[in-house]
Amino acid sequence: MRKLKIGIVGTGKIFEGAHAPGWLANPDVEIAALCDTHLPAAQAQAERLGVRRVYSSYEEMLEQEELDAIDICTPNIYHSGIAVAALDRGLHVFSEKPDAISPSEARRMADAAQRAGKVLMAMRNNRFTPQARFLKAYIDTGAMGEIYTARAGWLRRRGIPGRGGWFTTKALSGGGPLIDLGVHMLDVAIWLMGNPRPIAVSGATYTKFADSTIAVSPDARFGTLVEGGTFDVEDLATGFIRFDNGASLQLEFSWAANVEEDIKFVELRGTQAGCSLRNAELKLMTELAGALCDIAPRLTPPHELPHARNIHHFVDCMLGRSQPLYTPEEGVDRIAILGALYESAGRGREVRLGE
Repeated sequence: MRKLKIGIVGTGKIFEGAHAPGWLANPDVEIAALCDTHLPAAQAQAERLGVRRVYSSYEEMLEQEELDAIDICTPNIYHSGIAVAALDRGLHVFSEKPDAISPSEARRMADAAQRAGKVLMAMRNNRFTPQARFLKAYIDTGAMGEIYTARAGWLRRRGIPGRGGWFTTKALSGGGPLIDLGVHMLDVAIWLMGNPRPIAVSGATYTKFADSTIAVSPDARFGTLVEGGTFDVEDLATGFIRFDNGASLQLEFSWAANVEEDIKFVELRGTQAGCSLRNAELKLMTELAGALCDIAPRLTPPHELPHARNIHHFVDCMLGRSQPLYTPEEGVDRIAILGALYESAGRGREVRLGE
């Protein structure tokens, strides 16, 4: 069987560090072409990876190459337009998160995927960690009972990416840590909760560290520092979501905040058990033989990044070997929640969804 030909749009750090290892490790695909508006960046990656075809325009790449799929690693604002263009040409699409910067753009993408009958998937690497996969299987057995409330967050003490560049420019990114980090933990929490339907959200955003130059989080390496550039997004966001089944979810995300440590977490409260996933440490809290018990599952360490496992799943879906673990409709749902949280923060009151 011939290998699937993949075209890459955007050849920066997220491609090099997170996406490329997955494509290179998959025996069913080959990177056929690279595209970046900064052509020297694409040329440098092409030389490193042994790719011969390089473009500065994704439109030209789509026109000239016979591709099976593209991978979008651009600033957020461009995800939806590139995805729709590729889907309309009959290509499968994989994209770095977030799916889009607005619910309407996420809907355009989902509709285009349905018209084309192609796989559309955004990066959801946090669903592919050993801890998340174990938790999902555990929950699906019914061992946690009714999950009625949860907390999720991703906090950095000082980890603003690309200050002054596209990350901190709302017109290009759609927002700060809420859309950058929040899309990850919001998604995995709702997925573990069984995908209840959100009905109302309340959010608040803050910008308190736009002038800070301290960067201690390793994640601050993403993006490019632009002296005197734009910083018109939040550096911390909080939120609260109500679901149609009565469940609720509390949220907190920061690029910069006076917290003790960098941490990402999901905590679920169930009637039969609870769980705490803090970075890579998973604990279950339950009752056994009339006593309260904390359980720490021993899980096999992964041999590759969860980003790569997500890409392998996408390839399996393209080849019909798996059904998508993550659907475009879930993408529309998550972006709608993020959009409503920003709207709530701007209005200073709760926002109802679907009204």
